Amino acid sequence: MKPWTRLPGMSVSKQGAPHRAESVERGLLADALGDSPETVISLHLLEHGLCDAYVAGDPASFGGLIIQSHRNPGEPTGFSSDAHTLWEPLRTIRGWWCVNVSVACASRLGAIIEKETGRAVRYYGDVYHTLTRPVVACHHEVVRLLGLADLEMLGSAATEVRGGSWESTEHMLGEGIVAGAVAEGRLVAIAYTSARSRKHADVAVNTLQGWRGLGLATAAASLVAGEVQEQGQMPVWSCGEDNHASLRVAHKLGFLEVLRRTYVIPQGT
Repeated sequence: MKPWTRLPGMSVSKQGAPHRAESVERGLLADALGDSPETVISLHLLEHGLCDAYVAGDPASFGGLIIQSHRNPGEPTGFSSDAHTLWEPLRTIRGWWCVNVSVACASRLGAIIEKETGRAVRYYGDVYHTLTRPVVACHHEVVRLLGLADLEMLGSAATEVRGGSWESTEHMLGEGIVAGAVAEGRLVAIAYTSARSRKHADVAVNTLQGWRGLGLATAAASLVAGEVQEQGQMPVWSCGEDNHASLRVAHKLGFLEVLRRTYVIPQGT
């Protein structure tokens, strides 16, 4: 997506021109954002310096915030009740093709994008779950927790099952929680904490084609969620509204839906 330019008559947010947050502002932004199931990924990115942050207003009590992951810049996350405040940085940020915002803000932001750019917009739901009771135990003989001793195996695994969202594989194994299915001498499925905050941990899974439908991701996610609970955090599971395989795993483990957000997706090039 090309950066937007100001169009004639475009209004300026009452919060003033947004700015790219300095590193010293990240702690203030994290405190203002709060620790919840829908913020755990953004908090993780802020804490580990894995994102750019664009803020409108005082970082300690911002009016709007855009978090753009370095690893996945195409899908930034926006936090504000005011769609105009979110649009101000979005119109100049490079590299995004959709933005994740609150359900209440989505249609208003979509209308602004359509008006200012002439591009149609579609919407896609993002479903968030939490696990407030003990995880349902699911076992498989080839699934186990992984540690630093598995660094070489994980580093040489297929891209789909290497995990991510950390500074490095070593950080993911050392500071996160990882479980995997090891079969035929290689990693064929993984579950891991893709983000951790003080109170929450987001759990992500993936399985290689040809090994799906065997319960490997479910067993691995059960181990990870159980370890998260043992360490005093709440497991979080988020996925697209039509990702039925992921939704089935979440429900099997005991996760319950707690909220939804929406991807606003401009169409065309």
